[in-house]
Amino acid sequence: MTFIILYPKNIYHFCAAMKAVKPENVEVCYHCGENCETEIRFDEKTFCCEGCKTVYSLLSENNLCNYYNLNQTPGVSLNKEINNSKFAYLDDEQIRRKLLNFNDGNLSSVTFYIPQIHCSSCIFLLENLYRLKQGILRSNVNFLKREVNLTFQNNILSLRQVVEALAQIGYEPKINLNDLQRKEKNQHLQRYYTKIGVAFFAFGNIMLLSFPEYLGIDIIQESSFRKFFGYLNFALALPVLFYSAEEFFTSAWNAAKEKTLNMDVPIALGIVAMFIRSCYEIFSHTGAGYFDTLASLVLLMLIGRLFQNKTYDTLSFERDYQSYFPIAVTVLNTGEERSVPLTKIVVGNRLLIRNQELIPVDGILLKGNGNIDYSFVTGEATPIAKQSGDLIFAGGKHLGSAIEIEVTKDVSHSYLTQLWNNSIFQKQEQQNISSLASKMSRWFTPIVLFIAIAAAIFWWNKDVSRAINAFTSVLIITCPCALALSSPFTLGNVLRLLNRSGIHLKNTFTIEKLAQIRSIVFDKTGTLTNTKNARIEFVAEGESLSEDELSLIKSLVFHSSHPLSKKVYEHLKEISKFNTNDFKEIEGKGIEGFVNENSIKIGSKRFLVGDKNTDNSEVSDFRHASKVYVGINGNVRGFFLIKNEYRKGFGTLMQLLRERFYVFVLSGDNDAERNFLKQHVNEENLAFHHQPQDKLNYIKNLQQQGKSVMMIGDGLNDAGALKQADVGLVIADDINNFSPACDGIVEAEQFEKLNALMQFSKDGVRVIKMSFAISILYNLAGVALAIPGTMSPIVAAIIMPLSSVTIILFTTLGAVFYGKKRGF
Repeated sequence: MTFIILYPKNIYHFCAAMKAVKPENVEVCYHCGENCETEIRFDEKTFCCEGCKTVYSLLSENNLCNYYNLNQTPGVSLNKEINNSKFAYLDDEQIRRKLLNFNDGNLSSVTFYIPQIHCSSCIFLLENLYRLKQGILRSNVNFLKREVNLTFQNNILSLRQVVEALAQIGYEPKINLNDLQRKEKNQHLQRYYTKIGVAFFAFGNIMLLSFPEYLGIDIIQESSFRKFFGYLNFALALPVLFYSAEEFFTSAWNAAKEKTLNMDVPIALGIVAMFIRSCYEIFSHTGAGYFDTLASLVLLMLIGRLFQNKTYDTLSFERDYQSYFPIAVTVLNTGEERSVPLTKIVVGNRLLIRNQELIPVDGILLKGNGNIDYSFVTGEATPIAKQSGDLIFAGGKHLGSAIEIEVTKDVSHSYLTQLWNNSIFQKQEQQNISSLASKMSRWFTPIVLFIAIAAAIFWWNKDVSRAINAFTSVLIITCPCALALSSPFTLGNVLRLLNRSGIHLKNTFTIEKLAQIRSIVFDKTGTLTNTKNARIEFVAEGESLSEDELSLIKSLVFHSSHPLSKKVYEHLKEISKFNTNDFKEIEGKGIEGFVNENSIKIGSKRFLVGDKNTDNSEVSDFRHASKVYVGINGNVRGFFLIKNEYRKGFGTLMQLLRERFYVFVLSGDNDAERNFLKQHVNEENLAFHHQPQDKLNYIKNLQQQGKSVMMIGDGLNDAGALKQADVGLVIADDINNFSPACDGIVEAEQFEKLNALMQFSKDGVRVIKMSFAISILYNLAGVALAIPGTMSPIVAAIIMPLSSVTIILFTTLGAVFYGKKRGF
């Protein structure tokens, strides 16, 4: 291999790397850290330009100077003028419409990619934008993707003004008009390529200059070339130290300021120790130093970091499970209704959205009057009225009579997933295995430092070179990152395998909570029962219903998304329907409205006649059946008898679950099925006549008894109970009944796998614990090899990233093994 020492074409790269080294007696900007060619003094601080001074002044006026306490000179240089007309294109309505996630005329939501995001100070500043700019309501930063999601008021700010405000403080969004779909960006890896290039260049040249030392050539040893080569090696090591290794020092310094110790602290100390020792030998002419080892160490560490990041990007679990988002929607095609998965929805499709259904895609309202609840998007619970021709944004929930919309934009699974993980619906986190890993990582570093210092002290009087080797090798070979990687990679793989099998969980934390569950509460109708295959007949009280009366009933149930309403609608599919006015759905009771000036009420008998004891006194001759009563103009005309079929595998599943969990069943119906259900569930764990609030209180009562509770429902009348439970799962048939209050959606065909899901969640935690054990054994073995001082730091640098790769492979294979064992 041949290396070039310092040919002219390499000078540019060398000088670029040397920019990280600040010349002496040159003031640096308090805001961005750049050299100040023209000093601007303000508030006893120095700034490189008016822009940086303005940002500091703005932060100071709003009591946000903690921004500077989180990181040293965290700002972005503003030593350039912002062209006021640069963002004029954002006033164009078509471009604005493509960029916005949501716009109801009052509030807008937009997501920007901001490549300048690089530290905790950036997050602090961007998430406090509402204090800097009137009209911005909230902002959330995704650090890994370098994205910020903003919600702002249209009557105060335009999209252009929002972007100008970001540019003013040094965070100009990168908006590519040829890529408005926001494809995955990999710019965060680019910095590694540059730093690796600088480190490789320095390493190669330092090795070339060190060949005389390697070969023991006496003539060089005694000549002035030895000193000259030593000084050149020192110069080549500077960009490696100050540029290539910069992230290790920055991370260690930030941890020190926070009075914590992270995994980069021992690495930074090892590099500094090697550099100081090498400088001493070079300038005292007592040796050749370890600059070759230092450069190779940084090079290998950076390659290891790059490989880890690439591996993590490849296994991006968030992207995986977005593609499995399980909502289906009703598409109208020449008057016929078809249930179609979101992945098949295309621009131009005509969608039917019933009461309480989520609007999964942007569209134009074609028919009906919309009443859209956008609380999932904005946090504002007040419904917004929409009329024919109005634009409707994805993420809203329709309340009222069914509407028809035409799709105007492709489905964004990432946007829907973002809504699902909205902080509005987050539950209080408890102690979990991920936090255990964080705690282990925190005490890991102090122990490593103690061992490294002890090893150096032990060898110092015997062999200084060996002491340095022992010190640096211990610091480098030991690594807590395997601990940190265990949980996200294991649970991420479990999440991915479950998604492929039709079980869609909100996030990895849900898996940890599943492993802690001891009590399972089922809603009955639509959860344990399968209304799709149920048999239905009408039992009249008095005269039979006329065809016109059947049309009145069909017209009302058409607007409801409840499974029993859908069953009645399917039963009357050959009957014509009329327009409906004043449609209302009373949760847990029934539906009502006016059809052709007739008052129609459909639901429980209690809902129709108002007698609270009616259902309790009923004598039911029907087993496995639900009754849906019909009232026309105040007269009860009879009821639809829907003979339920319990889902396939119900009996076996209940038997398996009862062996390991407390199982409860709640129902809003009467107790006609008590005798059947008590064969599968303890009778004292059965509860009937429970309205939505009763279900929520039931969950609360179990939690107050110290039980960790999972609620399994249909997502329609049990949103409160799903949110209250430690874990809430929805059993989803082919309907658009998604509720952000739930933690997971189980496709109806996977009902039998609920017990396997509970076992697989425990298997995932087991894999994490095993990977913890492997990581600890690796570190103990590494310390044992490093303490004698015979291991080269280069070998340690090679082994260290291999440990992380080993953990990644182990957790992936472990998850796959247990997944196959459980049928996923």
